[in-house]
Amino acid sequence: MSRIGKKPIAIPKDIKVDISGGLISLESSKGRLEYKVPVRFKVEFKDNLIQVTRPSDEKQDKATHGLIRSIVNNMTIGLTKGYTKELEISGVGFKAQVQGKVVSISLSYTHPINYNIPEGITIETPKPILIVIKGIDKAKVGEVAAEIRDFYRPEPYKGKGIKYSGEHIRRKAGKAVAGAAGAGGA
Repeated sequence: MSRIGKKPIAIPKDIKVDISGGLISLESSKGRLEYKVPVRFKVEFKDNLIQVTRPSDEKQDKATHGLIRSIVNNMTIGLTKGYTKELEISGVGFKAQVQGKVVSISLSYTHPINYNIPEGITIETPKPILIVIKGIDKAKVGEVAAEIRDFYRPEPYKGKGIKYSGEHIRRKAGKAVAGAAGAGGA
């Protein structure tokens, strides 16, 4: 069996589990998440444990087995703790602020970028140069963070732009200035 796929998933008491027709539904006070399991795979829930079993030992089935288990595990983590991504903005005059269901981001463009906050995601700006994205769906939180980061990726010369918190940007040296003798061509 897959090393990841064979591990059972412990479900906390406050999460309701419903498995019917290949659809796994998990619900808690934070919200509800669903996942459609591929037809050939079986998912069983008993004794507060979810176990995923695969139909064969083919390479593709082994990979999908681990993937399904990871997705369901991420759903349980999202419904208990939630997921958070932080983005840092660096650059002169670069800032962001939340206005209702829209994040207004001022970068070096002629107009601010207005990003509509998707359903199930909350965005906060505790400082004008920090964007905090929270939600219960790991994939959705990561997708929103990537979309906002793509508005102005960090550039390697001055380091300005939007980057993930803790991300290291490899800096490049600028153009080297030629010596006084070589300048202007003799």
